[in-house]
Amino acid sequence: MSKRFAVILAAGKGTRMKSDLYKVLHPVCGKAMVQHVVDQLKGCNVEKTIAVTGHGAEMVRERLGADAEYVLQEEQLGTGHAVMQAESLLAGEKGTTIVLCGDTPLLTEKTIDALLDFHEKEGAKATVLTAKAEDPSGYGRVIRDESSAVKRIVEHKDANTEERDVKEINTGTYCFDNEALFEALSEVTNDNVQGEYYLPDVIEILQKKGERIGAWQTPDFDETMGVNDRVALSRAEQVMQTRINEEHMRNGAGMIDPSNTYIQADVTIGKDTVIYPGTVIESGTVIGDQCVIGPHTEIKNARIGSGTTVKQSVVHDSEIGKNVAIGPFSHIRPQSDIGDDARIGNFVEIKKTSMGTGSKASHLSYLGDAQIGDGVNVGCGSITVNYDGTNKHLTKIEDGAFIGCNSNLIAPVTVGQGAYVAAGSTITDDVPGEALAIARERQTVKENYVTEKMNKK
Repeated sequence: MSKRFAVILAAGKGTRMKSDLYKVLHPVCGKAMVQHVVDQLKGCNVEKTIAVTGHGAEMVRERLGADAEYVLQEEQLGTGHAVMQAESLLAGEKGTTIVLCGDTPLLTEKTIDALLDFHEKEGAKATVLTAKAEDPSGYGRVIRDESSAVKRIVEHKDANTEERDVKEINTGTYCFDNEALFEALSEVTNDNVQGEYYLPDVIEILQKKGERIGAWQTPDFDETMGVNDRVALSRAEQVMQTRINEEHMRNGAGMIDPSNTYIQADVTIGKDTVIYPGTVIESGTVIGDQCVIGPHTEIKNARIGSGTTVKQSVVHDSEIGKNVAIGPFSHIRPQSDIGDDARIGNFVEIKKTSMGTGSKASHLSYLGDAQIGDGVNVGCGSITVNYDGTNKHLTKIEDGAFIGCNSNLIAPVTVGQGAYVAAGSTITDDVPGEALAIARERQTVKENYVTEKMNKK
């Protein structure tokens, strides 16, 4: 196998997106478009990936990191001009260079690898990835000669009436013999309507030299979709979402209504887990086997153990154990760690808190900056008072403790192992293990109070 190199065109500003965010960094199912492209290349034995950046170059570097090398296209003078910028990193290399657009997030590893294999087996100097479009408006047309060989590629704006009737379109993805590519690029001119240096002109230059030009047509037009505005972005999101959901279902997860289930890229879901409608699962989440998620649940970058139920709740940046029951209407905020067999009930908010095995907070509580042991019961309406207006403080509730309803634990404070806190208490001092703490006013009963009051009227 010859060496393989990749050049990703990622320099366009994306004016039609009407956004301050750099075009190729717009997410599709939670991942930047250009990151989708880079990730699909990783399984194709590509030795070097080069991102051609322009507007927002630093943001692209920050997003892709070590996944690519970078060159800068200071002036956006066309796709041919963009590839020319990569010559400093590829000059003299023998092998195949694949050129892709950073705004084609739907292109798959399977298609990229098939294109590369076809190009190498055919011994072509250039191979174009093409597709059939029902409405080819805006796309470059692939013009073939009498023998069906690729003759040239004509941009839509430069095409005549006959050429615009052609349905086979240029997807913007190409394979080239690396040395032939840069030799031909030196002959490309900007004599066209846009005054730009077009990469497709390389095809015609090589064809006139008698070089072999190949074309491999993908059967899936959706893969070739370029994203130039918000409408196309939403379409790409729909296609990617369908692809992601179907993959999870093929791997054993169940979805009651896939069209109303939103799962981002880079999510793992175990077998026999069921996802109910209205659920959003964001990147970085790992869900175990036999869970029930939803309806109307949001999970972001969390680990959910097997057998756990999360109903109508929000879980962010936290770890949930096995056989845990969460919800409805619970909010698990970042840096929380919920142990196995725990119960987080309705209208309970937890933040930066660990909760041990079998512990419960079943109703209407706020537990922030707390360490809660095993087998603890937190009664309805109880609160860890963690903030003094300047700093956050830690509350410790040790194994087997019982916190009565409507209690306030004023941090920093520790409730010892097996201790009880009476309902309605405001606890400001540590409670020893096995002790009962009562911190509330004694009840006063004034008999006949109402009768006497009414008689005074």
